[in-house]
Amino acid sequence: MRLTVIGTGYVGAVHAACMAEIGHEVLGVDIDAERIGALAAGRPPFYEPGLPGLLKRMVDTGRLRFTTSLVEAAWFADTHFVCVGTPQQPGSGASDLRDFEAVRDGLAPYLHDSGYEEVLVVGKSTVPVGTAARLAVLLRAVAPAADVAWNPEFLREGCAIRDTLRPERIVVGVRSEHAEARLRAVYAPLLAAGTPFIVTDTATAELVKGASNSFLATKISFINAMAEICDATGADVLTLARAMGADSRIGPRFLAPGLGFGGSCLPKDIRAFAARAEELGLGESVAFLHEIDEINTRQRERTVALAQKALGGTFTDRNVAVLGAAFKPRSDDVRDSPALAVAHAIRRRGAQVRVHDPEAIDNARAAYPALQFALDVTKACEQADVVLHLTEWPQYREIDPVALAAVVRTPAIVDARNTLDPADWSAAGWTLCAPGRPNLG
Repeated sequence: MRLTVIGTGYVGAVHAACMAEIGHEVLGVDIDAERIGALAAGRPPFYEPGLPGLLKRMVDTGRLRFTTSLVEAAWFADTHFVCVGTPQQPGSGASDLRDFEAVRDGLAPYLHDSGYEEVLVVGKSTVPVGTAARLAVLLRAVAPAADVAWNPEFLREGCAIRDTLRPERIVVGVRSEHAEARLRAVYAPLLAAGTPFIVTDTATAELVKGASNSFLATKISFINAMAEICDATGADVLTLARAMGADSRIGPRFLAPGLGFGGSCLPKDIRAFAARAEELGLGESVAFLHEIDEINTRQRERTVALAQKALGGTFTDRNVAVLGAAFKPRSDDVRDSPALAVAHAIRRRGAQVRVHDPEAIDNARAAYPALQFALDVTKACEQADVVLHLTEWPQYREIDPVALAAVVRTPAIVDARNTLDPADWSAAGWTLCAPGRPNLG
């Protein structure tokens, strides 16, 4: 089949490459000519393991190419995936749909003259419920042959290729049997491998991503609220989480206490979900999401407080090493990064802060130019009065605490992600503290 993927940001670039990988002819479309050129050369504008090689292979096969022309897109295929970003509106929790609307308005006139008897526009962007219905009305007015479907993405940064090629489920919201048949054909190789295919209406499909992320955010903030209680009572949050997760009704995933979530999805999506509910007059139904957001944000200040306590009560003229800048491992994304928020807050309180990250240094420097950065862990930790472990890169779990103790001024570490082995660090002479574990010493 021939497909277009409109919008070649994170979701679009991965989707285009993976659709070519399963055998389709794919045309990636974006208004950014520099990005298009880089993608065609196998250079995505972000770090995602395995993507550069996959892009290059698919371009070399001829099944994947890129353009800046919506006219070319309309003539190339009768199935168009819209993957543009929908960031949070400034000063509001609601989604900013300007890029999505620009694609809608730019593509629609060309669909009418494309020569295809039936055209399917498939939304993958995370949008407020009701967007697909409005899009269908507007498209039909300009291009009567156009139908609309919704196919939310569930990609995790760092695992996006696997999540696309071996998804836990594919959800499609359709308005016709033709749309369902078309999407079954698109995903036929994945369905043949046993991937569940959930067919519903467009409104339900639009809700799935926001509802899922709201639930996951709730689990994360819940265990972090429990960590606060553990700090006050002397209990251990890791044991608590393990005991809770052993209950099959709860499960262990996303019960990882620590610094909380960030990035471009969970924070934005729960705020947009709550904002849309309020527009529908149902704000009270999801009012708890505001508290979930507040609990999550509070973990950053709690980490700052742990660092201050480890320093004896003051940041002034102290050296602080920060391990991690990306909002999560296996990514160079620093949008709403809890690690950088903590680093910035500590610098503003008078400390000298030096940050290390395996992949996100360039993005972090652009976002927080006042911070200092180091290309290796040892350099970041030289003469440090405290080390903060803020992004759970696997490389940091492999650090030799004995060797690192030789370069710091004071062997004190705050494990804000609760993933380091306290016994190893204590044996090497370190004082270690972590949220929800008040008795580590």
